[in-house]
Amino acid sequence: MAARRVSLPAADDLFRPTAPAESDDAEPAAGAAQPTSRPRAVPDAAAEPEAPTTRRGRAAQPSGRVRHDEKMTVYITSEELLAIEHARLALRGTHGLAVDRGRLVREALALVLAEFEAEGEDSALVRRLSEG
Repeated sequence: MAARRVSLPAADDLFRPTAPAESDDAEPAAGAAQPTSRPRAVPDAAAEPEAPTTRRGRAAQPSGRVRHDEKMTVYITSEELLAIEHARLALRGTHGLAVDRGRLVREALALVLAEFEAEGEDSALVRRLSEG
């Protein structure tokens, strides 16, 4: 019995841009990789108000429940994961807020970064990182 070969995607398929680089009116460049999966809906800019930004141009509020184009992997301890899950369940049980872990982490990150932006050297982030 012959082994079956699996067809793997090409590097162009794996590393293609997630958002279109050209305007809707422009023709795609010759030889440009075309997405093979179904296109994602691009939110209408007028439909959602812009998030306020800090003086450095970053969003002052977390992105909330939207499709994200970037990913970052962070390794945490089992105790940290348990604390996140406990907070998520407390938000749901006590406050009626059903949020996933990703949104909870983005909200917490937004709070810490906003406080760092406002307080700088006196922020809790600088104090905690200086201790370790």
